[in-house]
Amino acid sequence: METAHTVEPAFDWKRLVFMLLGVALFGIVYFSPAWPDAIDPMGEHFPLNMEAKGAIAVFLLAGTWWVFEVVPIGITSLMIGILQVMFLIRPAKVAFKDFMDPSVLFIFASIMIGLVFTKTGLTKRLAYKMLDVVGERTSMIYLGVFVVTAALTHIMAHTAVAATIYPLLLAIYALYGEGNKPTKFGKGLFIGMAYVAGAGSIVTLLGAARGAVALGFYKEIVNVDVGFFELSYYMFPIGWAMVFLLWGFFMVVCKPEKDRIPGLREKARELNAKMGGLTRDEILAAVIVGGVIIIMSARAFVPALKAVDKTAIILCSSVLFFVCKILDLKDLEDIPWNIILLFAGAMSIGFCLWETGAAKWMAVNWLVMFQDANWFIFVMSIAFFVMMMTNFIMNVAAIAISLPVALVIAPYLGVAPEVILYASLVVAGMPFLLLVGAAPNAIAYDSGQFTTGEFFGWGIPASVLLMAVVGLAVLVIWPIMGMPITLPAGG
Repeated sequence: METAHTVEPAFDWKRLVFMLLGVALFGIVYFSPAWPDAIDPMGEHFPLNMEAKGAIAVFLLAGTWWVFEVVPIGITSLMIGILQVMFLIRPAKVAFKDFMDPSVLFIFASIMIGLVFTKTGLTKRLAYKMLDVVGERTSMIYLGVFVVTAALTHIMAHTAVAATIYPLLLAIYALYGEGNKPTKFGKGLFIGMAYVAGAGSIVTLLGAARGAVALGFYKEIVNVDVGFFELSYYMFPIGWAMVFLLWGFFMVVCKPEKDRIPGLREKARELNAKMGGLTRDEILAAVIVGGVIIIMSARAFVPALKAVDKTAIILCSSVLFFVCKILDLKDLEDIPWNIILLFAGAMSIGFCLWETGAAKWMAVNWLVMFQDANWFIFVMSIAFFVMMMTNFIMNVAAIAISLPVALVIAPYLGVAPEVILYASLVVAGMPFLLLVGAAPNAIAYDSGQFTTGEFFGWGIPASVLLMAVVGLAVLVIWPIMGMPITLPAGG
């Protein structure tokens, strides 16, 4: 029998307003008259053609829709491709090809590793062991998770780390006693994991591709080689300072509702004992993932492996999971395609801004404003620009568009090139505002513990904290460690 009254859901005016705001921003920018050229300190002009203006228009619509989640984030990504093609910003073959960029497939393979760890039970085993060590206090659980996440990013890509740690956090959260309901503890656990994955990934060249690309770029411009251990020497104190500061940050903004989870350690031991010995699938999964991590890490030291893209190596693990029957077709259908599409769109808008010259135009306009500023203000302005851009486009591209301009202006202000390189690399690793800034952000979002708006909201004070740490590094920490900050007078 049908019920007499059905309650009509209230119309979501807020959603409509932000959806139309994105469309309005697109229309205003795309159809506006030509904008003036950007002119660098050498007098070179960087015009903003119709396609580049269109790229900025798409960028504004996508950013608005992503932050306010007017449609699922993966659908906003599809809109990025559609607008590029419909408004003749880039051809369809180019705009949509970026949706299957190697970086997107790397994220796909990383998520598969997370699925395997969950399905085989390795995740639960690791979670129970970890809880046995850190105990029942929720503050220590935060710290334990953050330290393990950051440490792992020293030896493997932060995307793969996030995909591996994510199911472990689900297992830990299941013992919190609130079901799947969003809580402050859940928000702090998942957002915190994403943030510290970024903080840890700056310490070595193995944490992300951005380091190796930036160093290659730096060598081209300044003709100075920066070694693997030299980078780690300067980055280690900054990365780990951010890990512990972020722990303090989340203990304030996402203070867990429960101070401790009584009986957690005993429960974890009991559940671990129930699991018995390692199964065939667990051993196989660990061997496959371990092998892939070793080969990817060896690329930094073995010249023969350097030519092989890391995406092909990590995708071998995806194939082997099916060859060894650890995964089946049903598991393939469980992939969170919303997250994959999110990154596909992020790659497309990133390349669009880069290839049309829109990103370069923005970089030149921003940095030229500071060409007569105090050297410290100039360094911080570069760091701020890279930090903002890395939330929207690939961090590699954010560095690639700002480093050349910054390194041209730097000598006039007596700034050493090293400090620009390292300050840029620090902030490029920590996009705290948007999910598209880094894969760990999007992986954490899949938990359902927070909205894109909440992520953005907490990202603002976290980004202020990051800028403060960069300022301290430039003024105090790096000079003590021996990094040249300013050029000698007349040099």
